[in-house]
Amino acid sequence: MVNKSPWYVSGLHFECLQCGRCCSGPAQGYIWATRPEIQMIADFLKMTVGQLRRDYLRRVGLRTTIVEQPSTKDCMFLRQADSRRICVIYPVRPSQCRTWPFWPINLASPDAWNKTGQKCPGINRGKCYSTEQIKKIQSNKKWWQNPVPTPGS
Repeated sequence: MVNKSPWYVSGLHFECLQCGRCCSGPAQGYIWATRPEIQMIADFLKMTVGQLRRDYLRRVGLRTTIVEQPSTKDCMFLRQADSRRICVIYPVRPSQCRTWPFWPINLASPDAWNKTGQKCPGINRGKCYSTEQIKKIQSNKKWWQNPVPTPGS
């Protein structure tokens, strides 16, 4: 029998410092949003889905992503407030944002996790998330139906 336990069987430490680095460039990426999330973002911003799609979203194949600032590649909803950057749609942020930093690419190996920690200062500090908690966070795609506490909430 092969052991299927992840390398982080003892859990991983993470504390969101709300620095905004997970939402910023320099590389271009995708911030996927589902139809229900798009509706919730539009409602939160008090605009129509059409306005939101025109001003802040773009299609990539069959999926929809939030656009990024052209020069910085920061998420369009990451804004400067006082001396820090904040997400202006934080209460209705997409599932992809809610699961950070527990993305498969970041959990592929200890090296991948520590490399992510070079960008995210909250990695390897703060609360220890068990493998069960991490799996629960990752699988909560319809977060609005069955809220699970997520990192940074």
